[in-house]
Amino acid sequence: MTGKVRLKGEQVRQFIMDKAEVAGASLCHMVMEQFGITRQAVNRHLAKLTEQGFIVPAGISGRSRIFKLAQLECQEFSYRIEPHLAEDLVWEQDIRSLIHNLPENVLRLWSYAFTEMFNNAIDHSGGSAIRVSVTKTAVTTAIRIADNGVGIFKKIQAAMGLLDERHAIFELSKGKLTTDPRNHSGQGIFFTSRMCDRFSIASGELLFQHVRGDGMDWLGEQKANTEGTTVLMELSNHTAQTTKKIFDEYSSGDDYGFTKTVVPVQLAKYGSDELVSRSQAKRLLARVELFRTVVFDFAGVEEVGQAFADQIFRVFATEHPEIDLIPIRMNHDVTDMVRRAVNQPRV
Repeated sequence: MTGKVRLKGEQVRQFIMDKAEVAGASLCHMVMEQFGITRQAVNRHLAKLTEQGFIVPAGISGRSRIFKLAQLECQEFSYRIEPHLAEDLVWEQDIRSLIHNLPENVLRLWSYAFTEMFNNAIDHSGGSAIRVSVTKTAVTTAIRIADNGVGIFKKIQAAMGLLDERHAIFELSKGKLTTDPRNHSGQGIFFTSRMCDRFSIASGELLFQHVRGDGMDWLGEQKANTEGTTVLMELSNHTAQTTKKIFDEYSSGDDYGFTKTVVPVQLAKYGSDELVSRSQAKRLLARVELFRTVVFDFAGVEEVGQAFADQIFRVFATEHPEIDLIPIRMNHDVTDMVRRAVNQPRV
């Protein structure tokens, strides 16, 4: 019986830490409903977590008291971009020691994510310095990597001759994008964004974000003009995710190469523009011939034009019969337009 009581207590405290940042003043009531325990019991768990240093009270006292996760680690580092600077050494000497007690699968995720993003700053930023911050709580760890270079979206725009910086974000979301194909595969940003619970890149006035479970990549504008490039990564300290699961998810069949991509169709829109033209479809299709399976995610897309759908699902499909084109999350209107394109005779 004692073991069951101890286990339930651990579950209650884990629930409190998981919900503390979002529940606000409703935290106590939320815990009472979830576990069927009294307010006094919840307060004992809150007191224990506070004593252990995992949470800290914030705001007013009493029944509406708010709790926040305590920062167990908060360190900042600065580096000059010089020939001897190496991402693996920075990881081993500075970063890993701060989070060494995390589960092995989480450390491997962080090792991949950190070294890929830090190396990008070294090799591609065109800057002179990199700043890194590590913030760890009992629930999550966040790592921020910022350089003072030219800005990732501007660099991709110039290298690929794109009309707009927003096109650079769209291409990043597909994967296999690199401005230095001799030395880089272009997989780092894509896979890192999928390994993290939250991943964002801020540069200039643009923000690219991927949130696990959301199923979409987001393009936004920010009021502050970010110098260089800032990458923010956040990951649960107790995730069951592994690097192998992520790599396998984007492999087709028995081929363990990077052969599958998910294209967020909504990112092809800019402002109030509707997806109606063949030119828009061709931008959407840029570089998808590098993959064997292409999933077009239509979440957030209310309608598409006949020419747009025809260019993808008839013209391109006819030219590339070796590629599986899979549309998902279409509403009724989009489904009808795609079916119309698919059912057109292929000449």
